[in-house]
Amino acid sequence: MDGALQQEDTWTVAGRTFRSRLIVGTGKYKDYAQNAAAAEAAGAEIVTVALRRVNLSDPSQPMLVDYVKPDRFTFLPNTAGCYTGQEAVRTLRLAREAGGWDLVKLEVLSQTKHLLPDMEETLRALKLLVADGFQVMVYTNDDPVYAKKLEEAGAAAIMPAGAPIGSGRGIQNFLNLGLIIEQSKVPVLVDAGVGTASDAALAMELGCDAVLMNTAIAEAKDPIRMARAMRHAVIAGREAYLAGRMAKRMYADPSSPLSGMI
Repeated sequence: MDGALQQEDTWTVAGRTFRSRLIVGTGKYKDYAQNAAAAEAAGAEIVTVALRRVNLSDPSQPMLVDYVKPDRFTFLPNTAGCYTGQEAVRTLRLAREAGGWDLVKLEVLSQTKHLLPDMEETLRALKLLVADGFQVMVYTNDDPVYAKKLEEAGAAAIMPAGAPIGSGRGIQNFLNLGLIIEQSKVPVLVDAGVGTASDAALAMELGCDAVLMNTAIAEAKDPIRMARAMRHAVIAGREAYLAGRMAKRMYADPSSPLSGMI
């Protein structure tokens, strides 16, 4: 794709503008060096950081910031591993004190095998964080009703799961995701469930503003190559969305005219 065209097609969240529509995580890689190489190959500008699982402060151990540089990437702290709104709020307040972060990703998980979000706790925590001056991108289920409640409560972005975290199942409910995109006045990002490049392309073709993924890249046999594939998939899906796909038809419509044939 033409570089100038790509640069013009930006998206904005909480007053910050980005060119890349692919956000990558910082977990499950064999080491931080591979993580950094994958983020570069993906062309990402934002990386999510699980505050409870990534070393940001102990210099006696390998530190994420020595590889994934804060001057190169926008860090998006998240509350992975939190199961109550209180835990999530406390974690992000501590992160802001330590790193000055105010653009954050909220996720409050249910203690179940599927790890889908606890929406009651998520909404409660969001209201507290917004009142405390945070700009909050919110991980949610694919319920349009709750998505609207989150937006009305001040969410900076809505991040519905395509499928359970780390499942690699791809988008399971295109109808609900489409409804969320249609109704939302803030960015919508598919977050969780992506397994391969076609999943990312489909999310973008549907009209998502961006896609966030971690396991799909980190657990690929070749994470760097998969990161490149995801980069191309997101660009292709976005271009297809902007181009406007052809109408679906019940029957054939020949590419060449039938009249005037020899």
